[in-house]
This record gives sequence, C-alpha cells and structure tokens, in this order.
Amino acid sequence: MSGIFISFEGPDGAGKTTALNKLMPLLQKKTDQEIVLSREPGGSPISEKIRKIILDIHDEEMDPRTEALLYAAARRQHLIDVILPTLEANKIMLSDRFVDSSIAYQGGGRQIGTKEVAEINDFAIDGHLPDLTIYFDVSPSIGLSRIKKDHEGAMDRLEKEAISFHDRVYESYEEIVAQNPTRIKKINAEQTPDKVVQDALEVITNRFPNIFNKGE
Repeated sequence: MSGIFISFEGPDGAGKTTALNKLMPLLQKKTDQEIVLSREPGGSPISEKIRKIILDIHDEEMDPRTEALLYAAARRQHLIDVILPTLEANKIMLSDRFVDSSIAYQGGGRQIGTKEVAEINDFAIDGHLPDLTIYFDVSPSIGLSRIKKDHEGAMDRLEKEAISFHDRVYESYEEIVAQNPTRIKKINAEQTPDKVVQDALEVITNRFPNIFNKGE
C-alpha cells in the first residue's frame, strides 16, 4: 500500500475534532494526494451502528469487556471499509482515534488490562498500525470542563464517567506515548486552537516532507 495513515488521539475534550477540521484543508493545500478524514468508533455504516450502542447513555449496564469487544469490532469494519481502501488507492488517511483509544479507555479507564485490550485489537487490526499518531495532551480536568461548556451539558456514556476514570485514561495514554516514541508525537492541546493546529501541521509535514511539499 502506498498511502499513509495518520491517527489522532487524546482524552475527552482535547479538541481533536475541531483541530482536524481546520487541519485537513491546510494539509490538502500541501499535497496532490487526496486526503480522507474519518472517525472511530464509526466511519462506515456498520461501525456507526456500533457507535450508537457504545455511546448510548442508556446502556449503563454494558459490561466493560463487551464494550472493548464492540470497539474492536467497529474498528475492524472501519479498517476494511475505509482505511485499507484509502491506503490502497494511494490516498492519505486521517482517523480521529484508532487502537490507542481502546487501550487507554477500556484497558486503563475500565481497568480490564491494557495488555488484554491490546491483544483483542491486534486481532482486529491485523498489523495495520498508523504511520504516525498525533497525541493531543490535555489534563482531564481541563478536557471535561471544555466538554461541559461546548456540549452544553450533553455528554455521552464515557464522557459522563467519574474523574477517576478519566485520570486512569490519561495515565494510560502517557504510558502508550512513552512506549511508542517513534510513532506517537505529543503536542500541547492546552494552547490556543490555532497553535494546536499549527503544531500538528508541523509534526506531519516534517515527518512526510516528500508528500507535503506542494507550494514550497
């Protein structure tokens, strides 16, 4: 496959989605390759159906392992329907979350084991890791305060979890970043939105200078 795969990770309220919407046109100006933007859980019809089940605030009795398996299932379908076809077509794949989210949220946040969740997802992704991952670093307290403000109090099932859950997610992310220094690059997501976008743009263009060189 000749395309490149970039994922974007971070705790709730890190501002990934907002930054990605601003980042994508800036990247597109710098390359002739088509860029495809997607998200997880979701990104394809079947995966979006699974997303609704996972994030439904009424599914409070969902077992943590069931949740982890549903995320892995949605990821597998997203990989088959969107990610692999994009890469095979020599396009650039940007995904709002990928496998690291499950390891942090279900493995760490739900306390069912980062190793165990990683193994579930190893089966799902079959070796297809991103070429680069941008990690948006924001403290749980700041991230959750942003969500409460931006969502006007409406939060999904995971966002509504106690601060202790989000602290564990954050700690797990820090471990994942430390274990993958080549693939994962951290940026400070507590800066202004424009600065966050600029930092992400620099990381990507510096990593792939032969691809993002248009107009330079």
